Amino acid sequence: MTELPLIGEAIAVAAEPRLAGARIGVVTFPGTLDDRDAARAVRLAGGTAVPLWHADTTLGDVDAVVIPGGFSYGDYLRAGAIARFAPLMSKIIDAANSDAKLPVLGICNGFQILTESHLLPGSMIKNDHLKFMCRDQVLRVENSNTAWTLDYEAGQEITVPLKNQDGQYIADEKVLDALEAEGRVVFRYVGFNPNGSRRDIAGISNAAGNVVGLMPHPEHAVEVGFGPESLDGIGGSDTDGLGFFTSVLNKIVGGNK
Repeated sequence: MTELPLIGEAIAVAAEPRLAGARIGVVTFPGTLDDRDAARAVRLAGGTAVPLWHADTTLGDVDAVVIPGGFSYGDYLRAGAIARFAPLMSKIIDAANSDAKLPVLGICNGFQILTESHLLPGSMIKNDHLKFMCRDQVLRVENSNTAWTLDYEAGQEITVPLKNQDGQYIADEKVLDALEAEGRVVFRYVGFNPNGSRRDIAGISNAAGNVVGLMPHPEHAVEVGFGPESLDGIGGSDTDGLGFFTSVLNKIVGGNK
């Protein structure tokens, strides 16, 4: 039997020293839940996590940004609708759309905020079964050329936790057809659609590939012994989510892919 590490001792990969200079901002809103998890994922991947507060008026010198999961502002009005107007979001929007193309990852509530900010198309509504869903979820990587998926292979299946109640991705047929045609569907649910998302879409990107949003939580699958196992023989290991963070770090410092 494989011996599991003690809590706090798990190291998913041997971090490369060259990655430590990459600074990844992790945004906290009132109601954010997973900012510390995201920061830990950045550190386990070898980068430097930089805390960012929603009321900040500058991004400082970060090289990328993670907008983590939770219930920003209690999901009042609509999930992500208030957070979209936070002072820091205007800076993130400008930086993501600039020539520099700041990499931005939105996870769960972060994905909702990205759609409300119009950095990504479509919208998120309540799960089709109208219940909160929490499970390990198999995803297929459809696009391995974004800033956040370079360390995966197209067609690879990974397993990461999912937890949401407003996780159903919707868009009109014209938008959906464009996403498919342009290769901007980045992740798709495999085996089971947990929320009724159109065309089994779990995550998408903008046209440039620097902005990615998805509902499942890769930051919860970064440590040996503390992530999901493969499901029914499909998916991978309990560190399947780490590739999001190594991908962007390698892009920032100049990786091989």
